[in-house]
Amino acid sequence: MTAPVRVRFAPSPTGHLHIGGARTAIYNWAFARHMGGTFILRIDDTDAERSTDENTGQILRSMRWLGLTWDEGPDAGGDFGPYYQTARSALYARALEDLKAAGHAYPCFCSTEDLAAKREASRASAGPSGYDRTCRALTAAESSRRIEAGEPHVWRVAVPLDRGDVVVDDVIRGEVPFRAEALDDLILVRTDGTPTYNFATVVDDWQMNITHVIRGDDHLSNTPRQIVIFEALGARPPKYGHLSMILGSDGKRLSKRHGATSVDAYKAEGILPEALLNYLALLGWALDDKTTIFDAQTFTENFDVTRVSRNPAIWDPEKLEWMNGWYIRELSPSAFADRVTPLLVDAALMTPAEADSRRLWIEALQPLVSERLKRLDQLVPMVSFLFSDDVAIDPAAYEKTLTQEGAALMLAAAADALANLAEWSAEQIERTLRQVPEALGMKPKAVFQVVRVATTGSTVSPPLFESLALLGREKTLQRLEAAKV
Repeated sequence: MTAPVRVRFAPSPTGHLHIGGARTAIYNWAFARHMGGTFILRIDDTDAERSTDENTGQILRSMRWLGLTWDEGPDAGGDFGPYYQTARSALYARALEDLKAAGHAYPCFCSTEDLAAKREASRASAGPSGYDRTCRALTAAESSRRIEAGEPHVWRVAVPLDRGDVVVDDVIRGEVPFRAEALDDLILVRTDGTPTYNFATVVDDWQMNITHVIRGDDHLSNTPRQIVIFEALGARPPKYGHLSMILGSDGKRLSKRHGATSVDAYKAEGILPEALLNYLALLGWALDDKTTIFDAQTFTENFDVTRVSRNPAIWDPEKLEWMNGWYIRELSPSAFADRVTPLLVDAALMTPAEADSRRLWIEALQPLVSERLKRLDQLVPMVSFLFSDDVAIDPAAYEKTLTQEGAALMLAAAADALANLAEWSAEQIERTLRQVPEALGMKPKAVFQVVRVATTGSTVSPPLFESLALLGREKTLQRLEAAKV
């Protein structure tokens, strides 16, 4: 009988959630949901110098923002906790004792200087790299004597020298063989008693009954070493799947030069969580050969880890923004108001109380701006003219329109036509203003551009008539009057 699927995402809280880590989390989550299994969040916080509670909190918030939920982990509990590595030291100590008792671990007394000299000598002789197993040859009595004398030491795993190839049965890449004799006896526990990444990860995956480990291919070289530790513990290794890296358009590893690199940064730029999840899902997997837009439910219902590409994914910020624009346009007015109200408040364009009282007004912004937005952070500069008493007119726009011959006449005629409107609505404003160019014998485009610059401060704005309806009669007339030169 096949064991129920149990997968984990195990970030190190040394910074914000990186885009690559977010994709790994999304694929693990989707695999668990598709298989009816368990998705576990484990915090690998053994890097004491760089791990912080603030970073942990940020990672959890980013995952929740993306719509990911975990069945076990921080804030969720579970039968296999604790879910922080720093709280699991007793498990690592017990596992090390088991390895000692079975003869699969030995103490190494080589100093840092000794090891550096050995590496230099191996490079000079073109011999095999890695630790030369000097201390593996010590007798048990000699090792005990040196330990009792207080000599600093680490504990290493004794890789079986006659084992043969270590074969990683990768669900994405197929079988990947590694020569066992090329694997050094890696350190399990450091001189200060703390476990190394490879040892702690194996113990955690073993104790948590992890069935599949889906992670970036930068960990592929660690996998044969971890399999050796699993076998030394008498445990069955999980199945592995290694995701190819995400590269920039220049073919180099994704970095800040390619744009934002963390989930939090894209959130700040106004990328919607459903858009980012959709885009990340496509970085190595596809629903079919034609579908680009799909929701989280469709993704989890159809996700197949064996169909993940072995080729590196290319990060395309323009495609992400195109996709984000599509999701913005799909927002209902109410959902739009939910997303943009915090932006308007943070920009001090309105107070929270004003936002509550003007909810319907904010909802009315949606049809005006949604076709023009690729990111929500573009909203504030686009609509700020609606919130101020005075408008700051762009100098270039001013010179292009308000200084031309007849501009003052256009403004006066527009103001006169609008002053006595019985109903201040976009429909009535449009009907009235369309009569002005004909009455003046001028082109509509010229008149409307002058009115646009006078009231919005720019030659580019949301639709003019709808903008004036939201701006209000008083501000519109004031700005038309003030713009006369």
